[in-house]
Amino acid sequence: MTNESNQDRREFLKTSGLLTGGAILSSLPFGARATAGYHFSANDTIKVALIGCGGRGKGAAQQALSTKQNIKIVALADAYQDRLDDAYKVLTERSLKAADGTPKVDVPEDHRFVGFDAYKQAIALADVVILATPPGFRPSHFEEAIRQGKHVFMEKPVATDAPGVRKVLAVAEEAKKKKLNVVVGLQRHYQPVYREMIKRIHDGAIGDIVGGQVYWISGGVWHKPRKPNQSEMDYQMRNWYYFNWLCGDHINEQHIHNIDVANWVKKGYPVSCQGTGGRQVRNGKDDGEIFDHHIVDFTYADGTTINSQCRHYEGTYSKVDEMFLGTKGKIDTFGAKSALMAYGSSQPIYAHNSKADGNPYQIEHDELFDAIAKGQYKFADAENGAKSTMTAIMGRMATYSGKVIKWDEALNSQIDLFPEKLAWDAIPKSQPDANGLYQIAVPGKTIAV
Repeated sequence: MTNESNQDRREFLKTSGLLTGGAILSSLPFGARATAGYHFSANDTIKVALIGCGGRGKGAAQQALSTKQNIKIVALADAYQDRLDDAYKVLTERSLKAADGTPKVDVPEDHRFVGFDAYKQAIALADVVILATPPGFRPSHFEEAIRQGKHVFMEKPVATDAPGVRKVLAVAEEAKKKKLNVVVGLQRHYQPVYREMIKRIHDGAIGDIVGGQVYWISGGVWHKPRKPNQSEMDYQMRNWYYFNWLCGDHINEQHIHNIDVANWVKKGYPVSCQGTGGRQVRNGKDDGEIFDHHIVDFTYADGTTINSQCRHYEGTYSKVDEMFLGTKGKIDTFGAKSALMAYGSSQPIYAHNSKADGNPYQIEHDELFDAIAKGQYKFADAENGAKSTMTAIMGRMATYSGKVIKWDEALNSQIDLFPEKLAWDAIPKSQPDANGLYQIAVPGKTIAV
């Protein structure tokens, strides 16, 4: 996850910030200003643009503002005016001030951009970009941010289909060449209990990993009922969680956290998977096209199988966790009572004290902005983020089709879920029938790869 550079701040900024055509000096990223002889000090402002002003976007922006660096939010972008306005209100209500007394949220009207192309204008004004739109937009937004030479924090997952994953992988290589820091919101990688426990697993504390289970079983998330005369594009955008071009199903949008931990523990990605899923409880008009449960066996190159479970059933047992079995012992949980246990022993090999761990959502921003302020190239999360996203998508392919899916065929799939064009009157590829219901995958019939 890290690739530390020995460059000093000025040399780093010469190589990482690229001048974009037509921009004036004051609106360039600080790296580009360095090439023009700009003087730097510890108090330099790091300008941040927020792309995607929903709940996660607001949260990520507040975490950026809570770091120790001199951060300013200078641009907002969203497809919707109401979401942008709400984000601006939330971010300004605390009246946060920088060290020089100026507002830490300084977004005049002409720095607030609305529409499908709004992200391009906002990115141009910033040094660092927070990408927090629905996942279907992530590949194109990431591509633009790296093209413009910006450091990136982007939420998971990073795509919803194989073409999107391939784009992110290609752009990740460009980010490395430009020495641009990229952090992906798989925050367990920044959570002390996971870092410590998985380091010990990799050091052999419980032997070779031979099996495991990962879970996100819960009651599910929100619904937004259809409004009279609402366009199909608007309805799907407002209810993005229930449409695969936007979300990728909850195995991708939510359960990716746990699947990613399995990949981390195994130090690799599965070579194949098979599974089952369907709609048992959430099967109404407002449930879009996604399944409400997925159960998948992921098989890794050494033959190890990790079982994955996710479901959205209200009023049932909930569990969000991971457990792994080794040749010498096991770990049952990564929670507050996490411990590595040897078989046959009542005393842990190691027990983690989580009292002083801190909030991993904050830590990922603390570490990203600390690196940027120091002129360090440390974070290249995009490749792992893309491959863990692909793992989740491969699991969806298995449950939708009922087939054994291999990694290479999944990654090379040509099924593109994204609409032919983005406009409020454009037609998404998934459409409701006369009864208002969407076509649902049928295992054994659906072609998912």
